Amino acid sequence: MTAIRGAPPGVVLGARPHLPAEASLDAWHCRAPALAPDVSAVAYVSDEGGSPRVWIRSLRGEAAALPVGTGPEPVADVSWAPTGARLAVLVVPGGGEHTQVWTVRPGGGDLRPLAAPEGGSASFVRWTGRGEDLLVAETDAAGRTEAVLIDAASGEREVVAAGTLLHPEAISRDHARLLLRRGPRGRRRMHVADLASGLRTLPSGPSGGPAGDAPDGGRTPLLAGLPGSTDYGILSADGRIAYLLSDAGRDRAALVAVAVGPAAGGGAGAGEPVVLAERPDAELDRFALSADGRRIVLVWNAGGLSELEVLETDTGALRPLPPPPAEVVTSIRVSLDDETAVLAAEGPGQPSHVLLCDLETGRYRRVAGAGPLAGAAGAEPVRLTARDGLGLSGWLYRVPGASGPSPFTVYLHGGPESEERPAFNPLFQNLLAAGIGVFAPNVRGSSGSGRAFREADDLALRFHAIDDVADCAAELVRLGAADPGRIACMGHSYGGYLTLASLVAHPALFRAGVDVCGMADFATFYERTEPWIAAAAVSEYGHPVADRDLLRALSPLHSFDRLTAPLLVVHGTQDTNVPLYEAEQAVRAARARGVPCDLLLFEDEGHEIRRPANRVSFVRTVTGWLSRHLGVPAPA
Repeated sequence: MTAIRGAPPGVVLGARPHLPAEASLDAWHCRAPALAPDVSAVAYVSDEGGSPRVWIRSLRGEAAALPVGTGPEPVADVSWAPTGARLAVLVVPGGGEHTQVWTVRPGGGDLRPLAAPEGGSASFVRWTGRGEDLLVAETDAAGRTEAVLIDAASGEREVVAAGTLLHPEAISRDHARLLLRRGPRGRRRMHVADLASGLRTLPSGPSGGPAGDAPDGGRTPLLAGLPGSTDYGILSADGRIAYLLSDAGRDRAALVAVAVGPAAGGGAGAGEPVVLAERPDAELDRFALSADGRRIVLVWNAGGLSELEVLETDTGALRPLPPPPAEVVTSIRVSLDDETAVLAAEGPGQPSHVLLCDLETGRYRRVAGAGPLAGAAGAEPVRLTARDGLGLSGWLYRVPGASGPSPFTVYLHGGPESEERPAFNPLFQNLLAAGIGVFAPNVRGSSGSGRAFREADDLALRFHAIDDVADCAAELVRLGAADPGRIACMGHSYGGYLTLASLVAHPALFRAGVDVCGMADFATFYERTEPWIAAAAVSEYGHPVADRDLLRALSPLHSFDRLTAPLLVVHGTQDTNVPLYEAEQAVRAARARGVPCDLLLFEDEGHEIRRPANRVSFVRTVTGWLSRHLGVPAPA
């Protein structure tokens, strides 16, 4: 259900009927695919027909995909047990942020929760490869995480590790060795714990923070002493090798292997890291390890586009796969027989869909999801230079057929350690159809361009990221793409914060702004967000006590006397990541100063808009609101 307060926005859609504006709203998505162990079917999450839920499509014959009964709540992920007997499902009650892990039979039935901590959140990590044991992460309301082994058949549970700022990554098939990620954003480390030692609780550093690179009961962090972050990892089946996605000690994320084994005095020791794959022109985005450890499929982020390679671990040989038939790969898993990879992929004109890739021949086959939308506008890569000389990039969506400068929206992604890539976005297609161009930049702090660039907005450097937004608007004018008097700024999550910050830092530059789930005041954000989110954010934004003055200066709410542009604020009432209070106080402050401000609420959504009907309402509202405030005439 949506509720809008303030003047209802007009809807301007279809001004350019050759663009698939309406079709993009009707398009459904397929994400998080998982193959059956015998490769006879694929399970995936799709919002076809309504709320996201699990579907299964047979890969033998032409049978239609069928939904799996998982209840009325949205689903965000699915994974197929290696026995083939059941699925693990990530359920999102109320569309909010407190997820739960359930299990269900592939044909339906035996639906029940495996991990649903009251006031907290749970997610599954992976099946361990032994029976129907599932590795799960459970975080309580205080921000403490437990790594739990759950027998999905019986529900029997065993807590194998616990601590703050902790996330289990993998476990050996014999359950003797556990890979754990610890630390705040941009400073994460991997630890290998020998479960035979019996230690279950990891110590914390000062003020409840991570212990950092200090030896940890025989579990010295892998890649210790190197600057950077290790954000993902997996163990070989025998637990002897940790494969890590890391930029520790380098600028661009690479695939690193570390041999692990018993250390003197007990616990787990680590050998010297070996770089298995790295590129000077790309970052490793994700990878998937086959069950027997013979193959690793690598997904590289090369300037925003996905490129795939196969690594044969016994020889170290790398071979490229043909380019996937879509710009961005968002998920990858390898079949148990090592022969097939299943991918979720999308592009500006292609909703997320499911592909199979034969790892021997490199042939791709679409098995679920809609095809490309005819006439969809594409994305043009743009590079520019910020005022201090730092190189920036972004994706430009020009209004098709425009004969001169157009109204434009600068769209800012969340994170900030995320990245704008040429993915499917119905909002962009509808804005273009209404005659409004879109520039989606990667300002400093974004991922995909190396560690130095990602860290270039930490703490007081964030003021430069705010200036980057102004420089992006100036570049649109220099290119002749944007009408300088009709530029809006918009963003989601951190992008919503950056929108508010840009509106008050550069009030003469933007004619309107749209803040979607953004922070208005760092002090209230830290007070009200989830404890684990607050703890993880300190390295990025600053400490709420030690850096109080800096955070106040960076908080746009305290500069709202400079706000002049009309504002639309969008928020989900179930959001516990950036709580609704951030939106409420922004609206109050804007209206108190006489600035036109509308509020669009989604009562059954959290930090993300998951339900198709709500996404349609969001796109229509934002398109109409920006059309009115940017002076776009309604179609004849």
